[in-house]
Amino acid sequence: MPLGFFVFWYTTDQLAADRFADLLNRVGILALVALLASLACTPIKLLTGWTWPIKLRRMLGLFAFFYALLHFGIYLRGQTGSPGGVLRSVVADVLERPFIAVGFTALVILTPLALTSTGGMIRRLGAKRWQTLHQLAYVAGMLGVVHFIMRVKADLREPLIYAAVLILLLLARRIVPPLREVGKALTPDRSQEPTAKS
Repeated sequence: MPLGFFVFWYTTDQLAADRFADLLNRVGILALVALLASLACTPIKLLTGWTWPIKLRRMLGLFAFFYALLHFGIYLRGQTGSPGGVLRSVVADVLERPFIAVGFTALVILTPLALTSTGGMIRRLGAKRWQTLHQLAYVAGMLGVVHFIMRVKADLREPLIYAAVLILLLLARRIVPPLREVGKALTPDRSQEPTAKS
């Protein structure tokens, strides 16, 4: 649905004066939103005990990769010249413009995560190695936020909101499990108490 809206807005001139830049920015923000939503699934489960967010995590992660790839594709479309010239232009941008290097690195990190998101890949890699690999999603999230901050430059309020959300998600993963263990340790075990006799 968001892709349909983007196409409709672009083809009907409902974007900003610079349609290309506006579309590029909107798609990039959607990729970051989807990535943070996927990273929120585990903290939500830890905080609430609900299991249904975990079922959405892979889908949200794939949406994040799709829109990040689309964001990069739109950026490529903005480059002019022959395929070789476009490639040289992209390499030069990555080497000379830090915010593009950061965003490109985030996309590179998301690529193996998307490719290994199937049940078959979990079995091939083993659950432990798969989980270790997919911890890189947090690195991609950090890079995505930094890319946004470096891109905006002036009014940092919106990217800083995303940064705050990411920090809260990281804290929830680190703090909630130990707190729950402490709570369990402090809660008396009722199962060992003698039952009252009639």
